[in-house]
Amino acid sequence: MHAVLKYALWSLLFYVIYCSFLFLVQRKILFPRGLIPAPSSSEVNISGLEKLWIETKFERVEAWFLPPTSDISAKQAPAVIFGHGNGELIDFWPQELKKFLQLGIGVLLVEYPGYGRSSGSPSQQSITRTFTTAYDRLVAREDVDAERIILFGRSLGGGAVCALAPNRPSAALILMSTFTSVNAFTARYLAPKFLVRDPFDNLSVVKDYPGPILIIHGRHDEVIPFSHGQNLHKVSKHSQMVVYDAGHNDCPPDWHVFWQDVESFLRGAGLL
Repeated sequence: MHAVLKYALWSLLFYVIYCSFLFLVQRKILFPRGLIPAPSSSEVNISGLEKLWIETKFERVEAWFLPPTSDISAKQAPAVIFGHGNGELIDFWPQELKKFLQLGIGVLLVEYPGYGRSSGSPSQQSITRTFTTAYDRLVAREDVDAERIILFGRSLGGGAVCALAPNRPSAALILMSTFTSVNAFTARYLAPKFLVRDPFDNLSVVKDYPGPILIIHGRHDEVIPFSHGQNLHKVSKHSQMVVYDAGHNDCPPDWHVFWQDVESFLRGAGLL
């Protein structure tokens, strides 16, 4: 019995040390900004691109506004606020999102604090603060229709826009390859949920979101399991789900099909 008790105490000690280590390094896992290659200094070749700086009390964060190019855009056009994945930068997305511009929709790419050329440190609190300030900057523009703001997040970006959604009104929500919450991953690390510093509870936000939601997920997603997308779809009052035969980083597998699905959703929501 003495040996069993000794083994149990040592096991408990090692588990406490392990959990303490996870608590300290979890933001390096969730926000691996140090592994992303330094952004190039080359200019993005998109006509009219505006480089902005979002100033908060604690950080100075870069954002890029891409104005719509379509002739059908009115004086005040709808606009997308986009949040990217945790291993990406805003530099990676202008070319991929150009179709929004052709549809008459502006795009605001918001960086995360501490990523790329931005100051500060990433956390749920700092990201929410940055995206809220960026939203206020966007809707104050004379060329943006504040009644037609679309929130679009991929992977971690889904957490960023879901954290924004309860704070500011939006007309629609698009979530691609996004999780229900960070808490849902604690079992993978054999850790208790109370250790999570940035829970990003997307499930609760989606459950209460009053507008239309488009949920896109790869059936073979190896990073954020397909069940996360299914569960987000289940709790939503007004969502539709699009499923692709894809993993995480190859979703969508066909951008032409993706844009057909997105355009159909936006037209159905009365935003085009």
